Amino acid sequence: MPKADTELRPVLRIDFPPEDRLGRGKIMLLELIRETGSISAAGRAMDMSYRRAWLLVDALNRMFREPAVESQRGGRQGGGAALTEFGEALIERFRGMEAKARAAIADDLDWLEAVRSNEA
Repeated sequence: MPKADTELRPVLRIDFPPEDRLGRGKIMLLELIRETGSISAAGRAMDMSYRRAWLLVDALNRMFREPAVESQRGGRQGGGAALTEFGEALIERFRGMEAKARAAIADDLDWLEAVRSNEA
């Protein structure tokens, strides 16, 4: 089994009281929208319905002063979606926070790995 499949990793989630959250799922959805140009295709790549993906994008766009995703309706190409400059910055900042968190607790993760049971 590749090391990445068994490696300990912290999971970052930012709570925006009272009920919004920003975590790796929404960030991954943004990355897939950037890659595919489509909310629908990004949702399929994450094994979720278009409705669920659209609701997550809508939540992201409402969480901040600027939208993270802009969508285009219909047309010859059948519509699509693109990240805004803010959406790109959001991905970069979140991935940076993840890296800082991993670096900050690297010694603790090493210790956990050393005392971890190898039973699966």
